[in-house]
Amino acid sequence: MSNIASKSVACERICMLLDEGSFVEIGGAITARSTDFNMQNTDTPADGVVTGYGLIDGNLVYVYSQDASVLKGAIGEMHAKKIVRIYDMAMKMGAPVIGLIDCAGLRLQEATDALDAFGSLYYRQTMASGVIPQIAAIFGKCGGGLAVASAMTDFTFIEGANGKLFLNAPNAIAGNEVSKCDTSSAEFQSENTGLIDMVGDTTEILTQIRSLVCMLPANNEDDASYDECLDDLNRVCEGIENVASDTALVATLVSDNHQFFETKREYAKDMVTGFIRLNGTTVGVVANRSGIYGEEGKIAEEFDTTLSANGCKKATDFVEFCDAFNIPVVSFTNVTGYKTCKCAEKTLARESAKLTYAFANATVPKVNVILGKAYGSAYITMNSKSIGADLVFAWPKAEIGMMDAKLAAKIMYADEDATTIEEKAAEYKELQTSPKAAARRGYVDAIVEPAETRKHLIGTLEMLFTKREERPLKKHGTI
Repeated sequence: MSNIASKSVACERICMLLDEGSFVEIGGAITARSTDFNMQNTDTPADGVVTGYGLIDGNLVYVYSQDASVLKGAIGEMHAKKIVRIYDMAMKMGAPVIGLIDCAGLRLQEATDALDAFGSLYYRQTMASGVIPQIAAIFGKCGGGLAVASAMTDFTFIEGANGKLFLNAPNAIAGNEVSKCDTSSAEFQSENTGLIDMVGDTTEILTQIRSLVCMLPANNEDDASYDECLDDLNRVCEGIENVASDTALVATLVSDNHQFFETKREYAKDMVTGFIRLNGTTVGVVANRSGIYGEEGKIAEEFDTTLSANGCKKATDFVEFCDAFNIPVVSFTNVTGYKTCKCAEKTLARESAKLTYAFANATVPKVNVILGKAYGSAYITMNSKSIGADLVFAWPKAEIGMMDAKLAAKIMYADEDATTIEEKAAEYKELQTSPKAAARRGYVDAIVEPAETRKHLIGTLEMLFTKREERPLKKHGTI
């Protein structure tokens, strides 16, 4: 590591992130090339960004870390070109890129030169999308065009106290000011935009990035994201049915050594996404959630069992990432329909269509476990067999069909008395909504006891390991 960068906060962050002594700096002697506006008299060590490569638990990664002590981290021509070079190397080597962001924006003194170089970064990010994982961590300002670059990554982290993410500053929004609503804050961005995967302090963020990198493949052709499984492959998940409403806990219980990396945890909490390991293999999880347990073991937050527009968007992005990087997907389904409100109607049909497309279009192994209710076309969207799930399991008390049996009976026998409706509801449940009825028709492959869910998932994914599935030849879909 060069002496130029060795004392900067930017470099300290890199050292905290990577394995000790593994960082190798590239381009440490580069400074600004522009001489306009007396720039030749301004000291710009490393042109405000430390770039290089190193290891995370032995895995090769490429890193850039912006130095706010140099022109407040503003991006100039050489600054952007250094990051572009890191992307070029990462693509050749098939390794993730991690950006540690702390930047005041584009450097005004370099204007079009900075813009052109920065545009090259967008292009590299586009070419890298679906080929290598891209991760961003925001420790200071990330505004304007750099917010777009952050949104183009696969995973984004933000430091809770100082991180700011915005296209337009809060005070630049008509009718708003930062005291009314800080639209750049970590809280706003994590809860409302769907861009942020985790909020924490510096140590927490860097630790979580290390955990994430160890779970992900290095690139779209790499299958080395496996880890030795020290957990019992036939471990019984006692009591898992008691926490079925909080599917983050379900995912944790079935995973090797109860390891679950949840993504976008503060956004669209009615939908759970994240990574688990099953027999050492990284697996993506998409799950409906109707409640979140608090520290005292009681439900702290509740959600209705419907698909929301934000939940669909969150799940779509995640399924597409898993498919791009050949990560199997397991879904846990408990859904009764679509969210009903005026706001949801603006985007729900479109977002539901995209989620349906994402599941149907994915060629990775896909397994669905129906934990509770699976009603109507919302169920179809949630990785049903009819849109391509390889295997579907159901717990014994699951309900699968058009709607609740009692409601169906009331509609079909509207003029009958209460006793008749109760009898017809029981008949409808047996013939139409029970898991046995779905299994007889081939829509469910097996009815499994909740405690044996882990065992069945491991066996199924082992069988699906060599799955190959072709799609019609086309440039890309348009949904």
